[in-house]
Amino acid sequence: MAGGIKGTLQQRRFRNARESAFVGLLVVAERVGLQLDAVCQRHGITHTQYNLLRILRGAPPEGHPRYEIANRLIARAPDVTRLLDRLDRQGLVERGWAADNRRLSVARITDKGRTLLAAVDPEVVALQDAVLKPLGRAQVEALAATLDALAR
Repeated sequence: MAGGIKGTLQQRRFRNARESAFVGLLVVAERVGLQLDAVCQRHGITHTQYNLLRILRGAPPEGHPRYEIANRLIARAPDVTRLLDRLDRQGLVERGWAADNRRLSVARITDKGRTLLAAVDPEVVALQDAVLKPLGRAQVEALAATLDALAR
């Protein structure tokens, strides 16, 4: 980030450190989101679809019901059903019914979905490395702890 937050926004000062931190968090989140969007777009998916596929990759073999996927998404999606429909049409997920409750729709990642994630993951790791490169290990750990505290 050339020039830091103030330089990026062409702002000389903030009212206080809290405002500076808050605005900085928004600026960095937007930039990282745009970069993640670009990585995912090269593979024909959105970053929300990437997140959904990651969730299903970590799911038990029987998959996850729609409500569980919605609860685990990083950014809340208004219509998880449509997200699943698109991924199903692409052959990246398969949908069915829970064995113990035929009213409960569940989704599972397919081999094609796993293959796609295997192609996207190295680029996401490279993005993580590039974004966090200015920080030392202790700073990264402190940032992770700080963000965890803010997410509570």
